[in-house]
Amino acid sequence: MTIKEFLKLQIWKHGDIIITVDSIVIVLIILLFTFVGLKIIRSIFKGFIGRNEEERRSYWSIYLILRYVIWVIVIVLLLETSGVKVSVLLASITALLVGVGFGIQQLFSDLASGLVLLFERNLQINDIIQLEDGTVGKVIHIGLRTSKLKTREDIILVVPNSQFVNDKIINWSQMDYNTRFSVEVGVAYGSDTKLVTKILLDCAHENKNISANPKPFVRFNNFGDSALEFQVYFWVMQTFWVENIKSELRYAIDDEFRKYGVQIPFPQRDVHIKSNPGQK
Repeated sequence: MTIKEFLKLQIWKHGDIIITVDSIVIVLIILLFTFVGLKIIRSIFKGFIGRNEEERRSYWSIYLILRYVIWVIVIVLLLETSGVKVSVLLASITALLVGVGFGIQQLFSDLASGLVLLFERNLQINDIIQLEDGTVGKVIHIGLRTSKLKTREDIILVVPNSQFVNDKIINWSQMDYNTRFSVEVGVAYGSDTKLVTKILLDCAHENKNISANPKPFVRFNNFGDSALEFQVYFWVMQTFWVENIKSELRYAIDDEFRKYGVQIPFPQRDVHIKSNPGQK
């Protein structure tokens, strides 16, 4: 048997679909070139990401879209190579797709949302986002149906893409590099308000994780029921760890208040008990 005859050898036949040795070889070659080509494209995009850090999210989104398009084209080519007519196949399963579409409509919603995310680029790799339930996480993967977040507790959270499109999401990374936060504190009536302001500003300036520009500032918010209410505002670049920064700031404020004798009051209530004159 010659090589040509071996390549034309039929392995499986069903109707008009005929699978021969050469068709299998072509399929393997296409898959090999696809994997190698995607790795080369990925390395090229990684090079762009390394040199242009500010545009890393845009490059990565373009790569993901390109990868999905390439795989769709490859799958169509493989089907055609195997003797499967894609147009005939789609026509034959149309009724089936309509029937099961109602049962998997959420799946299609997630897939469509994934395409929206990739094209609009409202959500990108390494973005710090806050979900509607208050969960804060870093985007580590954007898939076609689901995406992955790494929370502050180092938990990997898998979220359907439709949630990013339909729910209200706060994206801290699409704001300025410096994001403003604040810490509230109350002091006892009679405290030196100027001293309190100075302590709050000093604690903010001494924290290395708080940006020096814009400068932190203090706001005297209100005369509360049990305390004079202050709020220190500051800017940070590490928004993912801002709760740790707030904790550090509270520790420093508490130490300085103890040092200067500034008291943090607790709510108090006066209860007046009236006796019944007619009761013996």
